[in-house]
Order: sequence, then structure tokens, then C-alpha cells
Amino acid sequence: MKIGEVSEVTGFSVQTIRHYEKEHLIASAERSEGNFRLYDEAAVEQLLFIKQCRSLDLSLQEIRQLLALNRSPGAQCDDVNRMMDRHIEQVEARIQELTKLNEQLRMLRLSCSNRRTVEQCGILRNLSATPASHS
Repeated sequence: MKIGEVSEVTGFSVQTIRHYEKEHLIASAERSEGNFRLYDEAAVEQLLFIKQCRSLDLSLQEIRQLLALNRSPGAQCDDVNRMMDRHIEQVEARIQELTKLNEQLRMLRLSCSNRRTVEQCGILRNLSATPASHS
């Protein structure tokens, strides 16, 4: 299968597929006589696995580890579980950060009512205020 066809099947851009190949997340493609990259079904499956991992916001390093673990089907899945636990902790920390950001934005929005001029805008005043020192 040519790279354009793999792109259509997986939803990845041609550049992304090339990048994953360069990063050794998928095996290097065979080349046709016309020097086109040719991918097999295993490469497509691997790309779909990567796509699922990326949808879970896993990093390329985490994906690389999962792919390596996946090649050892008889091994215990403790490493996979630990990785997922770490990722869950990271997601929970980001949720807390985003919750704080949301609160700050809502408070900022409350500092200005409608029908004011830019000169009277509480949001712009608050953004222009000198921040408290972080000592």
C-alpha cells in the first residue's frame, strides 16, 4: 500500500507517517521500483494503534514503550499498568491546572460588565495591573 493510501486509511498525514517511520514507531517501508514507500497491513495496524494512543494523549516515548512491551506478549503487564497510572496522575494534575485557569478567567470576566468602553474595561485594567511579587 502506498503512503497516500495509508494516510487515507489511518487519518494521519503523509508527513506524520514519515515522522513515525523516522522515529522508528513503525518499520521502515519497503520501496517499489519507482521508489514509492510501500506499507503492509502490519504497518497500518501499528499506525492505528498509535492513533488510539495519541487520542489518549500518550507521548511518543510512552507509545514507544507500549510498542516494545507489545512485542513481548508473555511478559507481565505491570509496566503497562504503571505507565497508565503515571499518565492518569498527569491528566489529573492538568485537570487541576485547567480548573484553576477556568476560575481565574471567570473572575476576570466578572470584573467587567457589558456596555462599558475599553477605557472602563475591568478586564483590561486587571490585566494591566502590576502582578504581586512571587517571593
